[in-house]
Amino acid sequence: MKISFPLVSIRAVIPVLVLGVVFVAPTRTGAQSPQHLSKRFVAGKNVHIELKNISGTVTVESWDRDEVRLSATMESPKAQIAPRQMDQTLVIDVMGDNRGRGDVGDVNFKLQVPVTSSVNLETVRGNIKVSDLRGGSVRAHVSTEGDIELTNINASQVMAQNTIGNITFDGEFSRGGTYEFKSNKGDISIRIPGDSAFRLVVANQAKKITMGPFWNSNFKTQDGRRYVGDVGDGRSSVSVTNFSGSITFMRR
Repeated sequence: MKISFPLVSIRAVIPVLVLGVVFVAPTRTGAQSPQHLSKRFVAGKNVHIELKNISGTVTVESWDRDEVRLSATMESPKAQIAPRQMDQTLVIDVMGDNRGRGDVGDVNFKLQVPVTSSVNLETVRGNIKVSDLRGGSVRAHVSTEGDIELTNINASQVMAQNTIGNITFDGEFSRGGTYEFKSNKGDISIRIPGDSAFRLVVANQAKKITMGPFWNSNFKTQDGRRYVGDVGDGRSSVSVTNFSGSITFMRR
């Protein structure tokens, strides 16, 4: 129903091994060519990724290895990246590594991680894509403009927030999990199994809310801009806020 994240600093309590490092410097042929960086880190199944970017795309996907593979393409030769691994946390901080260097251009990341990893991803601008993670937490935050796409996610905690851009979640809500989606200007689409059970707080100033098969008479509203209610037994908590775009729920 329609209700219209060159030097690697490693410090660990357990032994840590860098499996491989490949750094390709730019070839100067008049125009500056991008720099490419590739690193691999041993990691347990429950590694935590912390990434802070300034500009560029961030792509995270799972694979069947207990290690992290990090690939990055840097638009400017001024850009520096110094990943740090501490216990089971891998930190990539483009903001901190390049403080005082001026504009370092786009840095585009691709990370392959164990399927049960947790990720905390931030960028000022650019798209964030995360796919095929299960069991941990997923946080994606774009300070200004960029789309967020979360695909085949089954995590106990999910947070996706941007200022301008679309947000897409395609996955499952875990029992007792918490899920928050927020955008100022862009469409929010949530695709979940038909038997999902959750307590929902949804707010949309434009009154563009489509619950589809998840609508029921338990939802309460006073002005058509904010609805509160349970779907099934309400065993997970879901909050969706959008100021000017639409909010749409769909069955997987």
